[in-house]
Amino acid sequence: MSEVLSLNPRNPDADGVRRVVQFLQRGEVVALPTDTVYGLAANPFDLAAVERIYALKGRAHAKPLSLLVPGIAAAEELARELPPIFYELAEAFWPGPLTLVVKAASPVPLKVTAQTGHVALRFPLAPIAVAVMLEAGFPVTATSANLSGMPECASAQEVALQLGPALPLIVDGGAARLRQASTLVDLTGGVPRLLREGVIPSEALRKYLAL
Repeated sequence: MSEVLSLNPRNPDADGVRRVVQFLQRGEVVALPTDTVYGLAANPFDLAAVERIYALKGRAHAKPLSLLVPGIAAAEELARELPPIFYELAEAFWPGPLTLVVKAASPVPLKVTAQTGHVALRFPLAPIAVAVMLEAGFPVTATSANLSGMPECASAQEVALQLGPALPLIVDGGAARLRQASTLVDLTGGVPRLLREGVIPSEALRKYLAL
């Protein structure tokens, strides 16, 4: 049975944040609320923890894992050859529900990128997740906290129904504010591409992506 830890989604207490980080430092996978849906957080540099995510979700290893970062500087450490459009989009939409696919820097494990050499990054408008990353000193994985093929979870209760027995810790930060996946944009080619329309509509990206 999972431990459920309730945290204030706007102002998480320091002791609670440290409790979450202790799990991550041990290589555990934790369910966390974000500004979109609940996600599975783990240390992306711990390959055993990364493998645990794939096993928990029943996720195909050909599918990469997206990462949350606590700011642009953190994203720069995980990426290489960032194009100018990255900074334009980050300035306009971060923190928020926009995920940017970029070329991964060497510290990012190939397992996380599913051998693509690309990594999807997002700076979320989610105080719990950001506080956890700042306390831990590393980014966290951000794949949705659900079984592959099942609906994404917008609350800790929904996570518990799908994954509860397999998770050591579920952080309850209330209902997800947006209840929809982030918008996904690929910046690894010559022309930025909209891969998935999510919370941010394509119309809002038109001037950046020439849609």
